[in-house]
Amino acid sequence: MAQFFPARSACRFDTSGERRLAERLEKKLEDDYLCWFNIPVGPKALQPDFVVLHPQRGVLVLEVKDWKLETIQSMDRGKAQILDSGQLKSVANPMVQARVYALEVAVTLQKDPALKQPAGSPHAGKLIMPYGWGVVLAGITSRQFEATDLADVLDPQRVIFQDEMTESVDAEALQQRLWDMFHHVFPCHLTLPQIDRVRYHLYPEVRVNAQPGQFGLFAEEAAPLPSLIRVMDLQQEQLARSLGEGHRVIHGAAGSGKTMILGYRCAHLAQVSSKPILVLCYNKSLAGRLQQVMDERGLGEKVAVRNFHAWCRDMLVAYNLDLPVQSLAVDEKMALMVQYTIDGVERGRIPRGQYAAVLIDEGHDFHPEWFRLVVQMVDLDSNALLVLYDDAQSIYRSKGGRRGLDFSFASVGIQAQGRTTILRLNYRNTLEVLSVARAFASELLSGREAAEDGVPVVAPESAGRRGAFPELIRCESDWHEWNCIVERLRDEQGKGRALSDMAVIYRSKAQARQAEQTLARAGLRYASGISSQGRGALYGDEDAVKIVSMHSSKGLEFGLVLIPGLGEMPHKGEAEADEARLLYVAMTRAIDRLVMTYREHSDFTRRIQDSIGAVRQRLAEVDAREAG
Repeated sequence: MAQFFPARSACRFDTSGERRLAERLEKKLEDDYLCWFNIPVGPKALQPDFVVLHPQRGVLVLEVKDWKLETIQSMDRGKAQILDSGQLKSVANPMVQARVYALEVAVTLQKDPALKQPAGSPHAGKLIMPYGWGVVLAGITSRQFEATDLADVLDPQRVIFQDEMTESVDAEALQQRLWDMFHHVFPCHLTLPQIDRVRYHLYPEVRVNAQPGQFGLFAEEAAPLPSLIRVMDLQQEQLARSLGEGHRVIHGAAGSGKTMILGYRCAHLAQVSSKPILVLCYNKSLAGRLQQVMDERGLGEKVAVRNFHAWCRDMLVAYNLDLPVQSLAVDEKMALMVQYTIDGVERGRIPRGQYAAVLIDEGHDFHPEWFRLVVQMVDLDSNALLVLYDDAQSIYRSKGGRRGLDFSFASVGIQAQGRTTILRLNYRNTLEVLSVARAFASELLSGREAAEDGVPVVAPESAGRRGAFPELIRCESDWHEWNCIVERLRDEQGKGRALSDMAVIYRSKAQARQAEQTLARAGLRYASGISSQGRGALYGDEDAVKIVSMHSSKGLEFGLVLIPGLGEMPHKGEAEADEARLLYVAMTRAIDRLVMTYREHSDFTRRIQDSIGAVRQRLAEVDAREAG
């Protein structure tokens, strides 16, 4: 079965012929066929009906017409005169239309040296794959066509007729008709990286932004071709393109691209919605950076990104409702902020349906009453709600003392049965970093299945990118420990890494203050999230090392992560499992390098030490088998 983008169930077909062809292509082609429907192609954003790619065949463009024979009044090689709702209309010859699209595809791909025939080959400089084009006449049979002179202007070899796309058509016969549309045929064996390059050029929106702090979002289309191509994987692309109306839930492991898909969805909704779009998360640092990314993309007027409690306060202020008194403890004040907002909605003081869509990142940290409140904010006409979560990263306790979601989505008004997706592949971390983090947190990450409306634990699977092993460094003194951190920062800076792509992730405020003092003495610019205001503005215009707590690091990522004072974990008075979740979150913020320091051993330093040793041995055995 071919893979469709968007998923065929999410495609908006203009004609029955398009729908029928999509059904045939999906069911009659094998798994290694990729089919895109009605998606703009390349820099000119031309929009062919179908683009079909096969690694051993090449790329094919198809235009579909539902014309009946009587629809066509006349046709030459350039134009067709057709009857449209009783009116005579001049349109392009569909074969010319398909050819223009196919040539644009070829020209776009041929700009990439990696997609050209190598020097010294008979066709050096030409595209490495065949390309072709054709027309589908969904309302005309081959016999009807043969009774006309249309063959003079429509090459029959490049036309699929109504009787050739029936439900009973032989799969091999249909495939042969498709590949007979190629004028030049030659051997082709596209590798997975080459397929990614094809997608990178044809569909720029699937490009992953490798710049730090961008969540993979909104890569510059006009940027020079990078040495390392990064694109959404096929599951991510299909999911991003297929999120339609209704409530949706994505269960995603750490680093699986949840926030990237959320951003893609925001960009799409901003284009088609008249009402604003709301993005909610628990983490102030994440909310602040996401809002900056949306603003940089020009979406700030349509997309509001808020920390949940800040949004509740916004509602109370906007509709002139009382705020909790400032003298209360923080937790009590936050709880009252939520309750006052719930009461305001129930009394009709805060209107429902304010947003075209609500998207929730970090849903694993939301309480049931928060979900019930937020569901009411979605405009019923659009009914667009998206929830993303990873139960393994639940680091805040619910009222019952449990971390994560211990209730069904249906019980809080989220109707996502049949519209849930699981993302398992971790693209953020190297195999070494993820393997050590998984080994340390193995008890937390034992995969737990759940009913469709329940909450599974999704154990992350590595995408296989290799790198340096995490470092666990024992230091003789406090000075030695912080000097070690400064040396690592300067070393990476000397190698060209931006300061903003490095973070010191701390467990206690004492560590944060020590980090501020140490970096200041060393002359290294930093941005600290020790205060609430600092967390909201962690990503300023200045290139600076981020000093961020383990709690606030969730959702963020950095090329280099430094975790000081590991010997102080687990904290006294805190549950060991809770502390392990925190450390797991902090460790999986590291894209390339992870450095942990300590002065005195603890249960966690020993577990990390054992994990590094076990992973090092296992990967060495795997490498030896592959080499042998």
